[in-house]
Amino acid sequence: MRPLIFSIIAAAAVAVSPAATAKEKLSPEAQLEKMLEGRVAGEPQKCIPLASARSSTVIDGTAIVYRSGSTLWVNRPRSGAESLDDDDILVLKTSSSQLCSIDTLELRDRSSHMYSGFVALGDFVPYRKPEGAKK
Repeated sequence: MRPLIFSIIAAAAVAVSPAATAKEKLSPEAQLEKMLEGRVAGEPQKCIPLASARSSTVIDGTAIVYRSGSTLWVNRPRSGAESLDDDDILVLKTSSSQLCSIDTLELRDRSSHMYSGFVALGDFVPYRKPEGAKK
């Protein structure tokens, strides 16, 4: 009886091994593609109003996505994109009411609050669901 129990436990351990249960991690480009699925790109803009940018999502080493209502604004920085980490805090120092392609963002480590890099923003590309599409 004991060998049978041991075999069942060993089989269960193999079945739930980390390799078997780990979710496949998407590449940054695939994450961005999934986020924009069903949306159509509009004309790039130099600035977006800060008041309407309700949240932001950092795609590691790739882009920052700002949500404004149902529009997703994708910014692929002109420089420093390789420093983007979804665990960093984005710090903007401005007196303007807009976030523009001439702005830079400082990156701070979420745990230590230490400086971890900066990005020089690029143009903002709006992605919207086509009219008549389900929300």
